[in-house]
Amino acid sequence: MSATTVKAEFDGHLGARLAARLDIPAGTVRGFALFAHCFTCSKDLMAVRRIAADLARAGIAVMRFDFTGLGASEGEFASTNFSSNVGDLLSAADYLRSRYEAPSILIGHSLGGAAVLAVAGDIPEVKAVVTIGAPSDVAHVLHNFGGSLEEIEQAGQAEVTLSGRTFTIQKQFIEDARSVILAKKIAAMKKALLVLHSPVDETVGISNASDIFQAARHPKSFVSLDRASHLLQDPSDAAFAAGLISAWVSRYLPADQADTAEAIEHVRVSETGTGKFQAIVQAGRHRMFADEPVSIGGLDSGPTPYGYLSGALGSCTSMTIRMYANFKKIDLGRVSVDVKHDKIHAEDCVDCTEDVRQKGGKIDQFERIITVDGDLSEETRAKIAEIADKCPVHRTLENVAIVKTSVL
Repeated sequence: MSATTVKAEFDGHLGARLAARLDIPAGTVRGFALFAHCFTCSKDLMAVRRIAADLARAGIAVMRFDFTGLGASEGEFASTNFSSNVGDLLSAADYLRSRYEAPSILIGHSLGGAAVLAVAGDIPEVKAVVTIGAPSDVAHVLHNFGGSLEEIEQAGQAEVTLSGRTFTIQKQFIEDARSVILAKKIAAMKKALLVLHSPVDETVGISNASDIFQAARHPKSFVSLDRASHLLQDPSDAAFAAGLISAWVSRYLPADQADTAEAIEHVRVSETGTGKFQAIVQAGRHRMFADEPVSIGGLDSGPTPYGYLSGALGSCTSMTIRMYANFKKIDLGRVSVDVKHDKIHAEDCVDCTEDVRQKGGKIDQFERIITVDGDLSEETRAKIAEIADKCPVHRTLENVAIVKTSVL
């Protein structure tokens, strides 16, 4: 399912206009999720965008927004604290409730995870909560201030450098963080909980995940984000987390079904806006990512275009063989097809005609290896190879195809 990214604004807890983006599926929306980013981060962090895109692909609309004084939102960061972040989340939920639908899923990263745990019980429509690298104690964030903590307490405020940026932190922030007893909020929220945490997280230790899990009531789940950094900076870690969340929240939402109003007989490919190349491929009710490897600037979140083409040849081959075997009542066992695509010099092509070799340049070669579990005679194996060549996709690749293009 392709998605549309919509810009939005709403009034935050302190009155500032907050900037948001909604990733809305093109078809049926199964539910809305609200995403709270990490401390001093923004809605446009790579991991946040990736998770939002993956959920949209699964039919879940996601609103991600910048807390007061951060990202594209207005307001003074110095005037904020954990309680104001919780207030911003409530304002965001009110915005969704009035314009679209109240959020049924809350997702929070780092301190944003603590915020969604604190607010979940106050949003009745919420069915499930997901935390990523969240602290079990809000005051945990104060260790980021280092030696400035004493200066803040004595002088009332101080300049603190976090992730290369300078922020003014006031004493009220510290006092507010220390006043929150998160364990009570977790025990009382009565929502399904998924805790994602890396055992090598150096910013928020894995013991925080244990504390959150112990404080929560069932149903609750924990999944280790093995080897991942706190910010999920490796695209593969962000993709793994996104896939886990997408699968887990499905239990608490209506089944994913194609929107009959959006049903299309052809294939639609739409850019997601995540990474350089990532796109959603929609074929009927089926939705998949297409991408390129990390080595050439992609996120490696899905097969490459040639990967899909190889898959088309392999799947068509398997189906064609299966149809033949069923018709002839041949016990093939399980059929698998390996396809490898290469660009080779025409003059090196052993199976090409002389005309093709003389044209020079490079041509596409698909190497296909068919494996069957059944004990077949050499004669039957030869027949299977002959049938494979009759696969419609095989014939399309070998024949001349016409591509008609128009730009709207």
